[in-house]
Amino acid sequence: MRGQRSVLRTHVEGATVDRMRALVAVAVAAAALLAMALFVAASVPAPAPLAAPAAAPAAIAIPLAAGGSPLPTRAPILVDQLRISLPRLGIDLPMALGDVQRDVRLGATPENVALLFPTTNVPGTGGNSYIYAHARNDMFLQLWNVKLGDRVRITATDGTHFDYAVTRIVARVDPADTSWLDPSGPERLTLQTSTGPTGSYPRFIAVAERVPQPGD
Repeated sequence: MRGQRSVLRTHVEGATVDRMRALVAVAVAAAALLAMALFVAASVPAPAPLAAPAAAPAAIAIPLAAGGSPLPTRAPILVDQLRISLPRLGIDLPMALGDVQRDVRLGATPENVALLFPTTNVPGTGGNSYIYAHARNDMFLQLWNVKLGDRVRITATDGTHFDYAVTRIVARVDPADTSWLDPSGPERLTLQTSTGPTGSYPRFIAVAERVPQPGD
């Protein structure tokens, strides 16, 4: 009887050892699999971040006239190659491009020249050309005596000329009224001079519209 118990105990202990060995083998295999998974995960490069969508190109704003059509495009002509004349009034001056800082803010407008306001159009290219000069002898002083129908001529150094006729006279314009600087609309000259010694005095303005010429 005692011998049977000893044999049984030996069988039980052997089974227990075998079971523990099996559990250890399973644990080792699991650890190996986990290590392999970690190695594989570390070896796979992280996905590259998605590129931000390219920004759409900005639209270029084109200034439009009141009717929706593009404003006149200036021709490649130099303003200082032009002269302005009003034969009946004895006005005949070279032209130059104006400077807002110098002429408006500092009040240092040059003499003996008619100036084109820089945001308006070169004469002969359409739209409005705003031209100003001092109210002095041999400049625009005689503009005070302008009459409807008076002719104005713009002449280039190559002999090209454009003719205009005065269609509107406004003897007193508020200096704060900038509507006369609108470059759009029919082809015309807006001629301006002062009525007093400082910029606070009203402006004198005459408008001359283009006269059709052969070849227009």
